[in-house]
Amino acid sequence: MASVALPAVSLAAVPGRRRATLELAREIERRGFAGIYCPSFGDGLGLCEALAFATERIPFGTSIANIYVRHVADYAQTASLIHELSGGRFRFGIGVSHGPALERLGVKAGPPLGDIRAFVAGLHANTRAGEQPPIVLATLRKQMIGLAGEIAQGMVFANGARSHMRESLAALPSARANDPSYFVGNMIPTCISDDVAAAAATNRRTLIGYVSMPNYRNYWREAGYVDEMNAIEAAVVAKDFERIPSLMSERWLSDVTLYGPAARVREGLEAWYDAGIRTPILVPSSAAGNQLKAFEELFACLS
Repeated sequence: MASVALPAVSLAAVPGRRRATLELAREIERRGFAGIYCPSFGDGLGLCEALAFATERIPFGTSIANIYVRHVADYAQTASLIHELSGGRFRFGIGVSHGPALERLGVKAGPPLGDIRAFVAGLHANTRAGEQPPIVLATLRKQMIGLAGEIAQGMVFANGARSHMRESLAALPSARANDPSYFVGNMIPTCISDDVAAAAATNRRTLIGYVSMPNYRNYWREAGYVDEMNAIEAAVVAKDFERIPSLMSERWLSDVTLYGPAARVREGLEAWYDAGIRTPILVPSSAAGNQLKAFEELFACLS
């Protein structure tokens, strides 16, 4: 690959392909990627425990674990276990998830900032669990970024807007902003294909669930996409979900995701580094296959 540093990747343990997922993780490590970060789908924390044994050198973590689905004392035990077994390669990415997801689980959440602060304090209060790993907070807007700078060892966006990133990162305390060891990540939907329209359509499908959530729409309004988010909100209210992809402008999609031919994706990745994201986390999808196909395309692009 040209001059662009290898990013991290998002990896989920899809039911029926979990052993193949560990083989894929070993290949990701062999190729020198910057990390593996596991979403909650497919039990991301369980996958991290497996990665502690299946890999030897690569950093990995959750991105992110929902703080409401397990008691903090239980999380403390598991996080410390993985931290120790991995030799310190594990980052515990945590977040408050999203209102609709919590409603489906029957979970009643409190104020996000207060709940995150209490959860992190609870992790460290469980001293009998053992040493805790570095904590990374899921962030979008400036108050949570400020909290991450205060109580965590890193922060991670999901679907951040590249054009807005400098403004967002200005909310970090200067000591964190100037500390190269402080983790600053962003999960970026990525589809590599010479068929630009097909790649764009794939990323639009990926983001339907996100634009359907009020907290994401408010973030993207803050980033300058008021017309798009207002139109999408009207479609959500009308339950006209089939119309939503057509309301995602190319300007917005190019600011939030990577798609198209390999050269274009590499150029976009370099722009993410320039925007201040120290660890881009590519979330590969394929216009022509499943997760394994998407990683084949990613490896070809970045080899």
